[in-house]
Amino acid sequence: MKVLNKLIFFILVPILLLAVASLAGAYYWMHHPLDLPAEKVDIIVPSGTTPSGVSRLLNQAGIHVNQQAFVLMSRLAELDKKLKAGGYQVVRGDSPWLVVKRMADGDMTQRQLTIVEGWNLRQIRSALSQHPDIKQTLSGISDAELISRLGQNVGDWLSAQSISSRHAEGLFFPDTYIFSIGTPDVEILQRAARAQITVIDKAWPERQSGLPIKNPYEALILASIVEKETGKATDRARISGVFINRLRINMPLQTDPTVIYGMGEAYNGKIRKQDLLTDTPWNTYTRNGLPPSPIASVGKAALIAALQPESHQYLYFVSKGDGSSAFSATLPEHNKNVSTYILGRKP
Repeated sequence: MKVLNKLIFFILVPILLLAVASLAGAYYWMHHPLDLPAEKVDIIVPSGTTPSGVSRLLNQAGIHVNQQAFVLMSRLAELDKKLKAGGYQVVRGDSPWLVVKRMADGDMTQRQLTIVEGWNLRQIRSALSQHPDIKQTLSGISDAELISRLGQNVGDWLSAQSISSRHAEGLFFPDTYIFSIGTPDVEILQRAARAQITVIDKAWPERQSGLPIKNPYEALILASIVEKETGKATDRARISGVFINRLRINMPLQTDPTVIYGMGEAYNGKIRKQDLLTDTPWNTYTRNGLPPSPIASVGKAALIAALQPESHQYLYFVSKGDGSSAFSATLPEHNKNVSTYILGRKP
């Protein structure tokens, strides 16, 4: 019996000690801070990535992780089937357990992009392409193709307007959009387009009666012009009223921002007389009525101003140089304002 007890002691005790040591070592490894090459390291986890794939991504990013141990930990904790695709950030002090738990919980790193009121689509696409955390999918894509990628709800909305426009300009609501690392650029534009449609569909039924605007898309066009012409917020509705008055009498809108938009990348910061005379679909000096598409992104305030313009007799306005505008009902009054505020001549 003494011999048996000794055998048990000398065989089982070392095994138990080894097991305890292994468990302690595993626990230490699971919760010990990882060695990072920087304070923060971003990791993009594609859809369908396994724990083994995550460990490879970590090692490729300069974070040394034992692949077998990482996989075993994930499986024993039953997190291996719960890993979610997206962008994650590993920060100094994180352990292997915190990393896999974060990915299983879908606790993704958030980024943001702001679409500014008055930006045109070229500026929006430039901001998207320059953002380091956005997945680029739209390089070389035309406006018509972009519209098709925005989703059926956007296409259906455009079709409901009874228009043939295939311009994506003006369809994206200016706002700050929060997203996770690795989000495709088109997904952000889809959200912005849905937001714009929601805003305009809510505002359209509240419009003034008798406006020379046939549908929400035309309201969006007018609102984009108001957006670009307004230097002072309190002038929006009055400026909109000027354009409404001109539309009612079939008078050319004669607004410089539409000319600039029609010039595209040829615009160098200045408009010459020749530019005003050069016909494009957006030149409101050479063509009556609204241009065929919006010329910029439209905020809610500009849209409301387009649908609820101030009622007055003004047909002209000119910038005073301080952000506000001087309004007039006749051409002689307008010429006098131009002389005062543009040419700098005293009355």
